[in-house]
Amino acid sequence: MDPSTPPNFSADQDTPALVVATAELLLKKGWMLATAESCTGGLIAGACTELAGSSAWFERGFVTYSNAAKTEQLGVDAALIEAYGAVSEPVARAMAEGAIARSAARAAVAVTGVAGPTGGSPEKPVGTVWFGWSVDGQVRTERRRFEGDRAAVRAATVHYALQTLVVLLGAHPGTTTKAS
Repeated sequence: MDPSTPPNFSADQDTPALVVATAELLLKKGWMLATAESCTGGLIAGACTELAGSSAWFERGFVTYSNAAKTEQLGVDAALIEAYGAVSEPVARAMAEGAIARSAARAAVAVTGVAGPTGGSPEKPVGTVWFGWSVDGQVRTERRRFEGDRAAVRAATVHYALQTLVVLLGAHPGTTTKAS
């Protein structure tokens, strides 16, 4: 599935509201969040920590821009990156799982993509982003393609990552047991 973003899409428009919704859901469950970011370079973590009191639900963020960082910080198997490329479903999944394994979080979001303006290929054009979400042990991945310049692709990625996280957290029955 590779839907394109509508031309009038404004990623920054709802992002603060999505952070508030994420916070409320995580606080209700007593869970922490970790992020594993490549193409966004920490923008998801930055959006989360813009909200005062985020230390009650935001545990940590991994900025793993290089392939070596993905392997060293998140435990992504270098063979996965070699076989599929950094911008791929297996790597996004491994990043989300690695963020959970290396934190006290019960929810994680991972992103890896081609923000542009260079770096694209026919198979992975500029704007291609793979997402990974882990919510209480259940992992979901998805590929999207966003239009626009580098800033637009990165903003849309942050928005979509949080939007989907809110949906997944809201759909998960969860418990109020805090991670140790």
